[in-house]
Amino acid sequence: MKQYKNILVNALVNLGDVVLTTSAIALLKKAYPQARITMLVKPVVREAVENNPLIDEVMVFQYKAKDNSLGKMMAMVKDIKSRHFDLSISFDRKLRPALLCWLAGIPTRVGPDKVFDDKPSRVTWLYTHVMHISHNLDATLQAETYQTIIRKFTGLKDHAEPVFARITDEAEKKVENMFSQLPQAEKRIALCVKGTFELKTWPKEYFVEVVDALAEHYDAAFFIVGAPNDRAYADEVIAAMHQPVMNFCGETSLVDLAAIIRKADLLITVDTGATHIAATTGVKMVTMYGCTSPDRWHPINDNARVLTSREACCPCSVRADACPSNPKPNCLWHITPEMVKTECMALLN
Repeated sequence: MKQYKNILVNALVNLGDVVLTTSAIALLKKAYPQARITMLVKPVVREAVENNPLIDEVMVFQYKAKDNSLGKMMAMVKDIKSRHFDLSISFDRKLRPALLCWLAGIPTRVGPDKVFDDKPSRVTWLYTHVMHISHNLDATLQAETYQTIIRKFTGLKDHAEPVFARITDEAEKKVENMFSQLPQAEKRIALCVKGTFELKTWPKEYFVEVVDALAEHYDAAFFIVGAPNDRAYADEVIAAMHQPVMNFCGETSLVDLAAIIRKADLLITVDTGATHIAATTGVKMVTMYGCTSPDRWHPINDNARVLTSREACCPCSVRADACPSNPKPNCLWHITPEMVKTECMALLN
């Protein structure tokens, strides 16, 4: 097998996907143990792959069409070309990173013929090696799709798990300070209540019922984690609660988030990027899936339990207002608080 020494990996995707691609990078590292691996990502996910044991360097590219002038593109081409990569791997099948690698003259450029959907794309014309993905995307873990790209190119048969950035001492100290704000309790239970869109967001009323039920059985302190723009919604959830719940949304970096979830006794979450960060910590967790499928997005964690109502219309990508069962989408409302409570108690006991 030919050995590559300087590899650029493109993953201009969202947080959860970036975390999942690290499982494929683990295979890449196994195939080429002496190689230097650089990862090209969006600014918002940078921290997930900086200080990561699999990745030597991170390059940031703002993937927004309006922000990418020809001058910016050519500056990035020049930067990539100066680094003399001998191999590029695309996990996103997006046009701009494929163009960057082609214009920079990277001699071997590898990418999939499909990765998020089954639609063909002329982007593959910019690759020197196109990896055919033959499996059903919706019925296969997304991490396995990323790993298939590497297995087909390298000939490896192995499987791997995602690897998150190292949790720093600073993050550990910050978490201890945050926990000092919670009521003294035997257990700490984290909640992630808001998805990236409505059909991922489990009903507020249901979260209230689950917290009430767990508070009856356990001496527990509850807190909500999430991004800064989740804070207002988390406040709405807390306003409906009958138990004290702390709002930590927007108070953590991505590494802080991993640190605080790792210290929790349980995480109850919707399907979001934080779910996949949490999975790398091994925390006990229950995830509720609405319009998405756990067949594809199941957290890679032996302590993870997932719930889905498996509606005939799922998975789907429609807007909430186009959902036939709106304003109470069946995919979310059919996952009852009792179902979630049962899974939580099985893990806590």
